[in-house]
Amino acid sequence: MKTAASALPILQALAGEGGEMSLPRLSKRLGHSASALLRELSFLSDAVLGGQRGPGWVRVWQQDGRWMVALTPAGARHAAPLGAGGGGSR
Repeated sequence: MKTAASALPILQALAGEGGEMSLPRLSKRLGHSASALLRELSFLSDAVLGGQRGPGWVRVWQQDGRWMVALTPAGARHAAPLGAGGGGSR
């Protein structure tokens, strides 16, 4: 899931939830384990992997012991033209 096309489900899920949600909720929504999803999110963040900085589309952090994921402004701009703002059910 290391291409823009394969990132689309993550971007869509986040955009549909107002741009932010917990990692467990995102994991459940996408049907991926949290550990696998964290690896994918690292490619979408601004982390430097293999000497190359990622696109910075998402931000991952811990809040009160819970992992959270959010779209960055760059991620929201990238998601909008791809139709990621359509929203999902809560």
